[in-house]
Amino acid sequence: MVEFKAVIADVKNGKTYQTVVSGQHANRLMGMKIHDEFDGLFVSLPGYKLKITGGSDKDGFPMRRDLPGQQRKKIVMSGGVGFHPVNEGQRRRKYVRGNTISADIVQINLKVTSYGPRPIEEQFKQEESE
Repeated sequence: MVEFKAVIADVKNGKTYQTVVSGQHANRLMGMKIHDEFDGLFVSLPGYKLKITGGSDKDGFPMRRDLPGQQRKKIVMSGGVGFHPVNEGQRRRKYVRGNTISADIVQINLKVTSYGPRPIEEQFKQEESE
């Protein structure tokens, strides 16, 4: 069974919230790509719309938007996600994960694009108290 850690960024107040997505909700996220939008019901936020902004796999390799597919590849990079050059013009061959969510992904980064009827703080305070 697939299980993800969803890190949800609230753009209004600059806070992030973490929740675990498992079961049929996690299966619905399989195959989605970076920059896809979906209903917040899958991460227990009904009425919200969320956008996938990235993630990382079980070994900590980041997902990269411009690499299609689910596989991990070693590509030459000059900057961006997965490599930050020290010197100008520096390039390096690094491993990164493709832009599609698969069973190897552990963490998914999400951003709220449309807000629901209840504040997001209330939704996550209830989970913490249980």
